[in-house]
Amino acid sequence: MLKLVVLISGTGSNLRALLDASADAEFPARVVAIGADRDAEGLALGEEYGVPTFSVPFTAYPDRDAWGDALIAEVARWEPDVVVLSGLMRLVPPAVVDAFSPHLINTHPAYLPEFPGAHGVRDALAAGVTQTGASLIVVDNSVDGGPIIAQERIPVLPGDTESSLHDRIKPVERRLLIQAVLDIANQHLDLKELARS
Repeated sequence: MLKLVVLISGTGSNLRALLDASADAEFPARVVAIGADRDAEGLALGEEYGVPTFSVPFTAYPDRDAWGDALIAEVARWEPDVVVLSGLMRLVPPAVVDAFSPHLINTHPAYLPEFPGAHGVRDALAAGVTQTGASLIVVDNSVDGGPIIAQERIPVLPGDTESSLHDRIKPVERRLLIQAVLDIANQHLDLKELARS
């Protein structure tokens, strides 16, 4: 059984999809803990699904590196096989990458390497492109530049807003994430090998 720790900053829509999937006895992975960098709304999913939660508030530490060290200590307690950044709206410091990568993965609402960074959906709309996408990557020390696990194109429709486009991207992100977790658990995807290639 693949053990997942999921880190969030917001409502945890991708997290809920993983929790729903892992409620199936046949699904070969379980979320063993949910963590956040703030008092995130999605932490309530822990109580709903009976999964332990923790918070490592960024503002409680003097700098990003100190926060990262505290995050490493908390995540490591759960001995995860994979750490999923699921809407964690903060770049993790290099020590976190060193501690968990390549078993550190992240969803992104664009077809990388197009539109990296915190505003992938807004940037795609501002660029006037006719299509964008969703990506799942191995986290490295770049900004959304790690090895790509999976991605899929999504059309930008006339009249799309940031909200409407993001609403169409999110289900694709969830599907890519759940499929990747399945593939890792079933040994059809080797993150170490992907990171080396």
